[in-house]
Amino acid sequence: MVMKMRPQFGPGGNSNAFYDEGHKASIEMPAWLEKMELTAYEYQCTRGVNIKEETAVKIGHEAVKHGVKLSIHAPYYISLSTEDEKIMANTQNHFLKSLEAARWMGADRIVFHMGGAGKQDRKVAIQNVKRALYAVLELIEQRGLTGIYLCPETMGKQNLVGSLEEVLDVCTLSQWLIPTVDFGHLHAVTGGKYTTQAEIEDVFDIVGEKLGTEIAKKIHVHFSPIEFTKGGEKRHWTFADDFGPPYEPFIAACADRGFAPRVICESAGTQAMDAKAMQDLYLSLVKQK
Repeated sequence: MVMKMRPQFGPGGNSNAFYDEGHKASIEMPAWLEKMELTAYEYQCTRGVNIKEETAVKIGHEAVKHGVKLSIHAPYYISLSTEDEKIMANTQNHFLKSLEAARWMGADRIVFHMGGAGKQDRKVAIQNVKRALYAVLELIEQRGLTGIYLCPETMGKQNLVGSLEEVLDVCTLSQWLIPTVDFGHLHAVTGGKYTTQAEIEDVFDIVGEKLGTEIAKKIHVHFSPIEFTKGGEKRHWTFADDFGPPYEPFIAACADRGFAPRVICESAGTQAMDAKAMQDLYLSLVKQK
């Protein structure tokens, strides 16, 4: 009997509850997540890759021991759209350091932001991104750092490169690129869409048309309620707050269509609890089938 693939759920970073219970170090996260029956964890390097090899290796060992899949969120400082050579050199370095940390840790995915459009024409910006990313992929090959997926993220602000179409376009460059679809960001940047199951399923279908159905089923997903303004994302909230998108249509789409993404919750401080809420709903829906 073939086991059906299931989504993995977990937090981006460490929840307030983790610290409230007296835990202090991310090395303790995998065991803590196993107690919650969660199976994914995104380690945050958003302010720079500062983790030591010894610490990363320990987190990786704990993750294997407790059945937790690891990903890393690369630094926010990455800018593939830039025409500044110094910024591009720094961007390449951020990728290489993120890959090195992922290798130490055993993480198989690195999430990253592509950069701002600035005053460039949008088409010029995305061409810059593709050219720069192709150079990064060549560098990765030369350094022997292949085997880890790079996951460009859909963005929540109008002035950032990272619409769904732009992300998917970039992902056609290599088999080692798969999208991170942030449904909170999509909700914010479209002024409140992606609140229905049909809208959610459309996203998976569009990914399937562009990258193939197998990739579509296992994409990386970020999910959290987001407050937005005319320009897009303002701030993250929690499932207890009155902000969209609701998670129920997303989970229903996964259960009904057999999608099995890795779902990282980025709620503000309650990310593990909210990841658990999504997982519990998913399990209850598949049990009914």
